[in-house]
Amino acid sequence: MQSEPVSTRESIIAEALHCFADAGYDGTSLNDIAAAVGIRRPSLLHHFSSKEALYEEVFERVLSDFLGPLEESVAVEVSGWERVEGVIRVAVHLFAGHRDHVRLLRREAIDGGMHLGLDLSAALRPMFDAAAAFLDREMDNGTLRRHDARQLIITAYGALLSSFSEATIFEGLVDGHVDDPDAVLRRADHLVSFFRAALVPR
Repeated sequence: MQSEPVSTRESIIAEALHCFADAGYDGTSLNDIAAAVGIRRPSLLHHFSSKEALYEEVFERVLSDFLGPLEESVAVEVSGWERVEGVIRVAVHLFAGHRDHVRLLRREAIDGGMHLGLDLSAALRPMFDAAAAFLDREMDNGTLRRHDARQLIITAYGALLSSFSEATIFEGLVDGHVDDPDAVLRRADHLVSFFRAALVPR
């Protein structure tokens, strides 16, 4: 069965994501994106009125693609370490399959949301607060070892995203592509082992 053809609009969004992730907002032109899609600039402007409008659409897609699956994994009705492990494994596989998403998110975070007028911390805050509340509850119950929950989440965030946003550096250190299935599984297993050692009571 043949797959449905991709619309021009979706092709523009996909190529824009790759271009913005590669060269950043300032380093990418609408001409670059149009050429990658195989259309002319006026055709692109028929779908998006400006580079700003296209970037906003791309970034909203990035947040949606990430936040939806992560919120579902956080909401799973299990307690203690089992939920933590589930979130780590979902995040590793999600980020491995969306490296352009990860790189664009990191670029925008470094630039302070200046291209969107968006407060990224405000967008992430509800999920961050819910995760911190869960960890605090489990630590109070004694099912997880005591740590500063918010610092722990920031540590995990950095470990998860840097694995794929700085993939070219790590590939030169560990010899292999970080998004190969075996490499992704090894990374997930390592992070699970690391955080288990920190969190599971002995």
